[in-house]
Amino acid sequence: MQVSPQVPGALALDDVARASLGGLVMAAPPGTVERRYALALGLRALKPDAPLTVMAPKEKGGGRIAKELADFGCSVKATSRRHQRICQTSRPEVFGAAAQARMDSAIAAGGPCFLDTENLWSQPGIFSWDRIDPGTLLLLSVLPAFTGRGADLGCGIGVIARAVLASASVTHVDLVDIDRRAIAAARRNVADTRATFHWADVRTAASLRDLDFVVTNPPFHDGGREDRALGQGFVQQCHRVLRGGAKAWLVANLHLPYESVLSGMFSDVTLRAEAGGFKVYEATK
Repeated sequence: MQVSPQVPGALALDDVARASLGGLVMAAPPGTVERRYALALGLRALKPDAPLTVMAPKEKGGGRIAKELADFGCSVKATSRRHQRICQTSRPEVFGAAAQARMDSAIAAGGPCFLDTENLWSQPGIFSWDRIDPGTLLLLSVLPAFTGRGADLGCGIGVIARAVLASASVTHVDLVDIDRRAIAAARRNVADTRATFHWADVRTAASLRDLDFVVTNPPFHDGGREDRALGQGFVQQCHRVLRGGAKAWLVANLHLPYESVLSGMFSDVTLRAEAGGFKVYEATK
């Protein structure tokens, strides 16, 4: 079974029954809180003595895996290959009290949480999970009041969509994100009957069409590495789902060359804001 939160349709490791798996292979996330959460959930889901293989690039948490597993009561064999740190272990027959307490703490720290400072639900591992990122803030500062049906592509925890739905003239917004955790948080943050949520890859979501507007803060990293094709795929999807004359609003880092992609697809492209290392474009189909 597949349990990645970023593979639409996969199962949630959180929901796998305790002591039910005969083995598990994990590409460990880079963030410490998210990684410890995943490791603890994985150990909880394994049968006693079932094998666990965990790997990560050395510079993205791989060097910490062995110690983290040892903290959870595991005896670890660690090797390196192709810039990956690979740790092999098995679930202990019985977790000691200290190891169990550490696992319980890791699961509590890595689960869904309410951010009092932002008045939002989120979870470690989601993009900019503990604060509203500056690109989104810049986009929010210049967005107009929309009318009709639209979409928030790569919606994250729903910050932009919630602002869009403040307009009574908006009849519907589709929120789309590849991260299951983001969609779960967005459902809690956007309590509006005009919103529909889609756990899907924006670039291949085929159900959206003839929209009056699109808003997006597209990603440009895949597996921790910059991938400009990701954002370009978002631009292409913006164009595909809009009706003629409709508008897309996009925020991007200053160094990303989206201008040529936008200009090649849209009839008019206007820079609406530039500050703090980000730029906002309005593009008309």
